[in-house]
Amino acid sequence: MHKRILLIQGHPDANAGHLCHSLETAYASAATEAGHEVHRIEVARLDFPLLRSQNDWENGEVPPALARSQDEIVWANHLVLFFPLWLGDMPALLKGFLEQVARPGFAFAKGKRNPLTKKALSGRSARVVVTMGMPALVYRWFFRAHSVKSLERNILGFVGIAPVDETLIGRVGDMRPPATEKWLAKMETLGAQGA
Repeated sequence: MHKRILLIQGHPDANAGHLCHSLETAYASAATEAGHEVHRIEVARLDFPLLRSQNDWENGEVPPALARSQDEIVWANHLVLFFPLWLGDMPALLKGFLEQVARPGFAFAKGKRNPLTKKALSGRSARVVVTMGMPALVYRWFFRAHSVKSLERNILGFVGIAPVDETLIGRVGDMRPPATEKWLAKMETLGAQGA
């Protein structure tokens, strides 16, 4: 079954020389070749303010630069987020993007006592691809992948996106070309599968 896949590049540096960009390109190429429809958002190229109050989040307008991003999320039935682990979490720019686009009335019911009764983005799946300097096993077992679990549960799951799979890639600072090629091949396989 062919999917409508939205790739969200969360690396805050728009310079395409990072591993996150290479992983995204490998995924996109294989997905397109397999017949999936692929759209892309590069968060670092968007100009938007950070939210500074609950009132703005609940009642403010989504910034014009992000209205298209909301349309793309509605269009997609599978999302893939790529980002490096910074200070144990996603970069602030990606978090700011998610806060802006996942507003009440778009991502879940607005004004109800229990917003969980209407998760407006149900019916979509996701994959989270995270690069990091530490070994991925240390992050997964010692740190319990806390920030990725928070993203999966408190943002993606909160708005109805499920299932969410993850790909954790560690030791990127020491990564040699054979290991890089292995991860790019893994992204190609996932892209072809639309997974």
